[in-house]
Amino acid sequence: MKLCGLQKTTLLDYPGHVAATIFLGGCNFRCPFCHNSSLIGNDVQSEFSEEEIFNFLIKRKGILEGVCITGGEPTLSGDLESLVRKIRDLGYLIKLDTNGYRPDVLKKLITDGLLDYVAMDIKSGREHYKKAAGINGLKIGNIEESAAFLMENRISYEFRTTVVKGIHSMVDFVDIGNWLEGDSLYFLQNYVDSDQVLCPGYASFSDRELHGFLNILKPFIPRTELRGESY
Repeated sequence: MKLCGLQKTTLLDYPGHVAATIFLGGCNFRCPFCHNSSLIGNDVQSEFSEEEIFNFLIKRKGILEGVCITGGEPTLSGDLESLVRKIRDLGYLIKLDTNGYRPDVLKKLITDGLLDYVAMDIKSGREHYKKAAGINGLKIGNIEESAAFLMENRISYEFRTTVVKGIHSMVDFVDIGNWLEGDSLYFLQNYVDSDQVLCPGYASFSDRELHGFLNILKPFIPRTELRGESY
């Protein structure tokens, strides 16, 4: 397991809870707008030992309520379940961030009662998913399977899309609305360029354009919201 980062306190990553965030290295996507590009390569090295992580979590019991596990893509780690079980044994709530490409892993963690909240990225409308994910041969059925499982409401969850000019258009949000129609919590978060992005040079949408996408989605997914001003 590649433990590549630790944010010791966050009020944003786990809705309604004071949490810490653990960053795992490695990803099976190459999203051109990824802000965690330093975590996606196969040669990413651990920055923390498991002992260091757990010493910190033990000391913060009673102060922190939850732990977010993000990446990279956490479901690629063969040791993810073991990590989650050890964190849960300390009494923490656990949130998982995922791209949904490994539905088997996601289903097992949820079915075994090991997660409390899941945030799944919806990269784009299905027709343009390959471009947004940055990989060829993408199996959209894996994404659809994970989304459908979450929509069974076994635990709390959200869908979220980073909206990028040059990647997304109105057509994508019409498709997403039809695809995810229902009572899911769904966030749109605007892209902001930076030198940490895998492929800098993309642009953000205007507030007016974002609200246009919001208006497309609301009839299908009433709990769609805009999140933040810069992501």
